[in-house]
Amino acid sequence: MEEKSGIIIRLLGGFYYVETENSVVECKARGVFRKRGLAPVVGDRVKIDIPKDGYASIKEILPRKNKLVRPAVANIDKLVIVSSVCDPVPNFFIIDKMTATAVHKNIEPVIVFSKTDLRSGEAYQKIYDNSGIKTVLFSSQNGNGAEEIRQLIDNHIVAFTGNSGVGKSTLLNYLFPNFAVETGDISKKLGRGRHTTRSVELYKTENGYVADTPGFSTVDLERYELIDKEDIQYCFPEFKEYINTCQFSSCHHVCEKGCRIIEAVKDGKINPSRHNSYVEMYNEVKDIKEWQKK
Repeated sequence: MEEKSGIIIRLLGGFYYVETENSVVECKARGVFRKRGLAPVVGDRVKIDIPKDGYASIKEILPRKNKLVRPAVANIDKLVIVSSVCDPVPNFFIIDKMTATAVHKNIEPVIVFSKTDLRSGEAYQKIYDNSGIKTVLFSSQNGNGAEEIRQLIDNHIVAFTGNSGVGKSTLLNYLFPNFAVETGDISKKLGRGRHTTRSVELYKTENGYVADTPGFSTVDLERYELIDKEDIQYCFPEFKEYINTCQFSSCHHVCEKGCRIIEAVKDGKINPSRHNSYVEMYNEVKDIKEWQKK
């Protein structure tokens, strides 16, 4: 019996494909995981046993940095949120909900505003100046921003998300020409047919991995990744220095008297668009009961 360590890059038909130092090994998961209610997912770093005869098996899931429920993927380092500056125009509430979810899950968000050859994105970028969230302006016409994005995602496991028409596939093609993305879906590289699974896969880049996350949408975030109302404030990095400094300890930072975050908005230290997104997110979940989250 030989033991190896690796990362799960694909799940297909009940088999896990684990990339080790020198090969990709087809594995089954041991029954003990089902008994514990724990299932390996793509992105998991695992230990596997490889027998002389028969299938290799996953024996241990190493501690996770994070995990998304849907798409089922673990250990994402960075989430690249792609939005166009026009056609369609940005929806900042959706962008901010994505960034908040990423921060909540210990994933670093990166915002890319595409199509900047058609319209300047500097005003949109300015919204995030004090947020601590990296934003990049990208043009597929001249490649502006591409090198900066490459440096940000190098040596990481990265997922890309963005609504239809924002230029996500164009960006992926520019960064990774070998993927040949035609419809905003990296899986086209493998020519998946209608009857194949639509699970997450990791694709090797020069120094990291890109996660193919089919169907990754704001709808999934709203349904599967709800953030408790008390925790939302911590998902806006620019709020950090003002939390626990309000006049009242029960402050929700929505409209209360003596709120330091609201004062920071008035003083131009926090962008009003970001605070509006916070308020909308807070109002969405403030009346949700614990049993409704399950």
